[in-house]
Amino acid sequence: MKLFFKEHIPLTIFYFIQLALVCTIFLLDGFHHPFTVLYAVLISTVIYLAYLSYRYLTNREFYYRLSHPLAKLDELMTKEEDKPLAEALQQLLSSQFQHFHNDIYMYKHKLEQHITFINQWVHQMKTPVSVIHLTIQNEDEPIFTSIQDELERIQKGLETVLYTSRLTMFAHDFQAESVSLHRIVMKLSSSYKRLFIRNRVFPTINVDPSILVASDEKWLTFVITQLLTNAVRYSAGISQKLEITTYKRGKKVILEIKDFGIGIPSQDLNRVFNAYFTGENGRKYQESTGMGLYLVKEICTHLHHAVELESTENVGTTVRLVFHQNIVNYHNGSKD
Repeated sequence: MKLFFKEHIPLTIFYFIQLALVCTIFLLDGFHHPFTVLYAVLISTVIYLAYLSYRYLTNREFYYRLSHPLAKLDELMTKEEDKPLAEALQQLLSSQFQHFHNDIYMYKHKLEQHITFINQWVHQMKTPVSVIHLTIQNEDEPIFTSIQDELERIQKGLETVLYTSRLTMFAHDFQAESVSLHRIVMKLSSSYKRLFIRNRVFPTINVDPSILVASDEKWLTFVITQLLTNAVRYSAGISQKLEITTYKRGKKVILEIKDFGIGIPSQDLNRVFNAYFTGENGRKYQESTGMGLYLVKEICTHLHHAVELESTENVGTTVRLVFHQNIVNYHNGSKD
């Protein structure tokens, strides 16, 4: 209705101007028959209002469609053969939609090709990294230790690239299952023991082996890996302590990773989950890409887990993974 009135404001103004002009001509002519003039004005106004009513009633659906957003892209105008304006707009929108659909398909195809290329490239790069790792794993000289450290950085970078590319097609690479947090944490603590030793940060693990959560083990392992490596990196040289614990909060299960490192400045706390944001700490640690916590947040959103982060500068950082739905806890053989 509002759109209809807005469209006919110029016509209404024009109508009253010409009506005033006609009345002025009668007035200048002497205004001998005022009732005749008033009758003519009344008839003219009735005809004008009848025209507006006809326009509104015959184009009511058209104006409604223009005034309300589309629920989906392929929902266009209702084609009506006796309404030329609505039909012409329908044809225009259909043509535009077809062009838009073709462009989207083309870009989607290019994106899929790019993701396929990235995945193949990462897997190809993993082979020489694994070979080098096997070659030097029994060497004790300092130079080989340095090479091993750089290999771990390369491997972590490759994993980040791989999971970033897969994130756009998460639904195709997701498998819901009951996951043991204890198994994941213990496996990661074993895999990254060199990282702990090299940085002189030693984790205290208090994870209940009986707790299972509904998640995807591969994606969840990547998330916990990101949190652990961040905790170690920002604790090195400051604190030797790292705590990994689980506990219940009502019907929710919490996995908490707490470090006592440099912490995050208060002005950066609201932006740490933004892509490519490194903040003040990123300027101190050149390895920071700003993608770790972003990926953690995005993956947890897809997994329907929540992420909580608390940090105080020069005190430490606590990150919690909150598992909301379908939590399974087996204790002494019973289901909780």
